[in-house]
Amino acid sequence: MAAESTAFTLVLPVLPLDDEVVLPGMVVPLDLSDAEVRAAVEAAQAAARSEPGKPRVLLVPRVDGTYARTGVLGTVEQVGRLADGDPGALIRGRSRVRIGAGTTGPGAALWVEGARVEEDVPEPLPGQVAELVKEYKALATAWLKKRGAWQVVDRVQAIDDVSALADNSGYSPFLTIEQKVELLETADPVARLKLAAQQLRDHLAEQEVAETIAKDVQEGVDKQQREFLLRRQLEAVRKELRELNGENSKDSAEESDDYRARVEAADLPEKVRAAALKEVDKLERASDQSPEGSWIRTWLDTVLEMPWNERTEDAYDIQGAKAVLDAEHAGLEDVKERITEYLAVRKRRGDRGLGVIGGRRGGAVLALVGPPGVGKTSLGESVAHAMGRKFVRVALGGVRDEAEIRGHRRTYVGALPGRIVRAVKEAGSMNPVVLLDEIDKVGSDFRGDPAAALLEVLDPAQNHTFRDHYLEVELDLSDVVFLATANVLEAIPEALADRMEIVRLDGYTEDEKVVIARDHLLPRQLERAGLDAAEVVIDESALRKLAGEYTREAGVRTLERSIARLLRKVAAQHELGERELPFTVTDGELRGLIGRPHHVPESAQDPAERRTSVPGVATGLAVTGAGGDVLFVEASLADPETGGAGLTLTGQLGDVMKESAQIALSFLRSHGAELELPVADLKDRGVHIHFPAGAVPKDGPSAGITMTTALASLLSGRLVRTDVAMTGEVSLTGRVLPIGGVKQKLLAAHRAGVTTVIIPKRNEPDLDDVPAEVLDKLDVHAVTDVRQVLELALATAADGATPEVPVAA
Repeated sequence: MAAESTAFTLVLPVLPLDDEVVLPGMVVPLDLSDAEVRAAVEAAQAAARSEPGKPRVLLVPRVDGTYARTGVLGTVEQVGRLADGDPGALIRGRSRVRIGAGTTGPGAALWVEGARVEEDVPEPLPGQVAELVKEYKALATAWLKKRGAWQVVDRVQAIDDVSALADNSGYSPFLTIEQKVELLETADPVARLKLAAQQLRDHLAEQEVAETIAKDVQEGVDKQQREFLLRRQLEAVRKELRELNGENSKDSAEESDDYRARVEAADLPEKVRAAALKEVDKLERASDQSPEGSWIRTWLDTVLEMPWNERTEDAYDIQGAKAVLDAEHAGLEDVKERITEYLAVRKRRGDRGLGVIGGRRGGAVLALVGPPGVGKTSLGESVAHAMGRKFVRVALGGVRDEAEIRGHRRTYVGALPGRIVRAVKEAGSMNPVVLLDEIDKVGSDFRGDPAAALLEVLDPAQNHTFRDHYLEVELDLSDVVFLATANVLEAIPEALADRMEIVRLDGYTEDEKVVIARDHLLPRQLERAGLDAAEVVIDESALRKLAGEYTREAGVRTLERSIARLLRKVAAQHELGERELPFTVTDGELRGLIGRPHHVPESAQDPAERRTSVPGVATGLAVTGAGGDVLFVEASLADPETGGAGLTLTGQLGDVMKESAQIALSFLRSHGAELELPVADLKDRGVHIHFPAGAVPKDGPSAGITMTTALASLLSGRLVRTDVAMTGEVSLTGRVLPIGGVKQKLLAAHRAGVTTVIIPKRNEPDLDDVPAEVLDKLDVHAVTDVRQVLELALATAADGATPEVPVAA
């Protein structure tokens, strides 16, 4: 369609354009203060003097110092001054010129040869070209209307020439220099019009996107301005209301609006600060109506309330700490020694700069295991007092939801952090004493296993990076002293028990109970009863009788209730005018005040009323969830005429205890002749062994020698000594094997008034744990064989044994 001349017929001065491109048909003013422009115009004027027509120049774009291959032949229409007063020239672009070699000419301008580029567009226009012309005019009209250039719209609509229409886009301000050069160098008018249409189409699309963004931004700005205005109005209304009601304080909601400032001002660890700022960014993007905003505010409040870098200084006065523990708790030497050791080690680590090793601090995880009422819970508060730390109690009894420990996910409605995080927040320091009360009562169901969630909390190797599901940032628990309490060690999962240092609290002796009652329980109950120490005095003999005969327990809860009942009775009698104060309570007045004793020792009963007053009854020792206790075993033989040979066991016995009864019976059958027992009676007569308190489940092997002794007493007709209690596992060969809970069992024997105790020889080292005052009152025999047990436990005929063998009804 376009034919270019091959001969260079034009010789023109070059007018370089650095920031502009002129296309044919365009009229542009140029500043003559530029040396190159002035040189070109002056050279053209000099040449025009010898040639007819207006001065001609070659307008050539120059991009980064490089001239384009195609220029535009321009005529100097007018020379004068521009609007700003500077000299200038008005130049009109005429046609495209292909630039050739350089040549010489008048003036200081650069002269080149050039060939005019001829263009040929057929008449009439083909259908596709006509559609292209129509599309370009529509695009140009749309763009011009947006700019309000209505006069230019008419001019564009009046252009019918394809080449002129394409070159008219050179006026477009949105085109870059490179795009205009591309239009200049495109010789084919149709291709040039397609290129111009595409450039205009792209610009309109970009403009539409920009307008959409601008509209959205404007709407957001308008909304923020409205929200700002409404908030200021709301603040003004609140201020007026406060002044009207005489209030001067600002709403807490207003004080907590600027979360970013609060986070930046707070003393947070670096990772926590980064997470908090990230949430602040989300909060700023979230709308007020979005529920996410409420979740983020609650989370930020929780994070800002956490004592991330707050720690209390430990009291390293070891003697003072020990004195505090001794003053607040009688007995419990094991746990006192452990706390003293912990403080001593902490002091030495601090002195040597070893407070943090491998990112971990020197916390502790102790499990206080013992029967109810021995002071496990109150001991935790005393430990915190002795160490100078904050104390927090976390009740775990009946907890079945794993989220109670690790917290809920933030996406749940009403989500909260776990109890561990809440305990640290409540304490206000990162190194409190946290008492995990009743850890053996933790359950599990479809919501998870809280005991499994405690594995990380109570592991000193892991808890320095503990992650709560709600916080989702690392929380250092390595400086926390965890004290877990439990009644039954076996109820704690093995993996959890392995992470804790077990400290057993086996109950109090009678002397310790008297001291606790005198120094702690009595003053507290006097205050609760509205009495003072001068009005009611309880004699030590009365306290000892309360502990020994009115209560029988490992702890002191029932003892405290008995003291409270006694004081209430005295207070009521005084108010009724029946008793004058001051009053001293002695052991002889207890029966008249609170009734008869409930736990009279067997040794204090009438010989005819004792359980062991007939053959076939022996006294054993057992360990229960409430500490140690005495356990009676009764045996009888069935009448031969009723038949029914065999062994019958009653009393809710477990499988292990049933097997112990079979072993005891088998041993006596095989060694009856040696022991001078009428074992022939065991062949045709049924044997019945019963453990009283039949509603209480019982299990374990430690009643083996007790059952053997009861059967031997039954067969021999010799009574079992009233003052003897025993514990130990029996084997088929008659060996006495070791058992557990020696300390608890000896304390129970002491409480029950027993004076002689038989234990396995291999349990003799366990006597070191028994208080000296208890051992002094007990005659402990360590045996290895059942024969030794029978010699010690069975009374002779001269001691009042009866030869008659009891027969089961």
